[in-house]
Amino acid sequence: MQTYDILIQDGLIVDGSGSEPYLGNLAIQDDKIVAVGDVEGSGRITIKADGQAVSPGFINMMCWANESLIADGRSQSDIRQGVTLEVLGEGSSMGPVNDQLKAYMKARQGDIQYDIEWETLDEYLQFLTRRGVSPNVSSFVGAGGIRAYVLGFDDRRPTADELGQMQNLVRQAMAEGALGLSSALIYAPDMYANTAELIALAQAAAEYDGIYITHLRSEGARFLEALDEFFTIVEQAKIRGEIYHLKAAGPRNWHKLDEVIRRVEAKQAAGWPITADMYPYHASSTGLDAIMPGWALDGGHEAWIARLKDPETRARILADLRYTGTDRENPFMELETTDNILVTAFKNDALKPYSGKTLTEVGALRGQDPLETALDLIVEDDSRVGTVFFSMSEENVRREVGLPWVSFCSDSASLATEGVFLNYHPHPRSYGAFARVFAKYVRDEQVISLAEGVRRMTALPAANLKLDRRGRLQPGYFADVVIFNPETIQDHATFAQSHQYATGVQHVLVNGVPVIQDGDHTGATPGRVVRGPGWQKR
Repeated sequence: MQTYDILIQDGLIVDGSGSEPYLGNLAIQDDKIVAVGDVEGSGRITIKADGQAVSPGFINMMCWANESLIADGRSQSDIRQGVTLEVLGEGSSMGPVNDQLKAYMKARQGDIQYDIEWETLDEYLQFLTRRGVSPNVSSFVGAGGIRAYVLGFDDRRPTADELGQMQNLVRQAMAEGALGLSSALIYAPDMYANTAELIALAQAAAEYDGIYITHLRSEGARFLEALDEFFTIVEQAKIRGEIYHLKAAGPRNWHKLDEVIRRVEAKQAAGWPITADMYPYHASSTGLDAIMPGWALDGGHEAWIARLKDPETRARILADLRYTGTDRENPFMELETTDNILVTAFKNDALKPYSGKTLTEVGALRGQDPLETALDLIVEDDSRVGTVFFSMSEENVRREVGLPWVSFCSDSASLATEGVFLNYHPHPRSYGAFARVFAKYVRDEQVISLAEGVRRMTALPAANLKLDRRGRLQPGYFADVVIFNPETIQDHATFAQSHQYATGVQHVLVNGVPVIQDGDHTGATPGRVVRGPGWQKR
């Protein structure tokens, strides 16, 4: 009789394909799945699933675990939901970095302090795995980071030679295994890139079969125009494309989601490989820089702070924030009121008591106008100040969950209910994004089926990223496996009490190693670097 390293018995096999689940067994040898279904034999370790769902590990299509995994490689808040692959690098990636960027990054560090011991993106990812991380890790190379490497933080066009240097940096990262090129076009310095620059960088990524993924230049007043720019980049660069955390921001723009979906699906019907991802909440999380006019951020953080301290330019910034017209982008107007801005993260210990309060409440405590308060907090904290923005429609969230071409992300760090992470008040998606899909949208509201929810967290993103042998329960695939109870899986984090783990996931294996066992973390850190298709094209 065959003896396997691990035998999972009597599970509801949800294999990632979207097919109907079925009862069966799953066998693992070393780091691979070797048999699924009607499997005879025994295991050196036997896990009795007792009818619970057995699925591929979940892929977090966009997270900010860049620093949190340095502080705590266990990745507690995500691994306890079944996330076995963290995808990093929205717009700015942890490499490549030069001496100037290292100094800039070091100066911006908050509660998590670390030495920057790498220069390339791959060196950073290997730095993580050498230290020990529970999930696998991968990354895009960020267009904003590439821009900062060559041009600094100035709002100007690159010369032909500089653009060539930027393309070569993209090629280097792609050959090291970056998944593709990312941009975050509402943030500086990404926002200073024009369409032609982004096409040129995307063309370099396309040479290595990468994907172009972007936070659109607008999710509000110019949402449709931003979508058209995305289509232009994808078509002219001849590259696969994905939209980061698809959403319509602001009540006056909520209706635009229908037209965005129509246009995306028309492009798909015409043969263009275009997809999106989302987090299942009606609020976003970012920094106060996201509502600032682009000109105020020109030159980088120190230049921004100097403008906020100068009475004349400060008045101009406030006037831009209060602009109510629709002929240009004003992200603050999509929020409508400072009641919809929750401040969540500070570097300055003196300001941390404000964490979890609205900007309106902080302004009242300080006896001043809330927008004036926002500018003062940025200066006093010498940071972008972490925030949560309430700007989306729950009806739209449900609509997006139902789209078969949308995968899921946390858009957050992976945290723990202890230590340095308790110094701020995160968005609940840090602890609940994946469990929430199954609890709210699969079980309670039945927007999608269990099999579809699993497919959208596993095989769909793995195929979009062209990952090697990830995302399915199939012989020969890496043994990233989750066992969870569809009837009890639940997110518990709220906007008021966010440091709460999700429950219902009983076992998680990463590369065949148990990381969550009977609901508890084993302390194992078997995570590896997962590289994109360019790695094979070197």
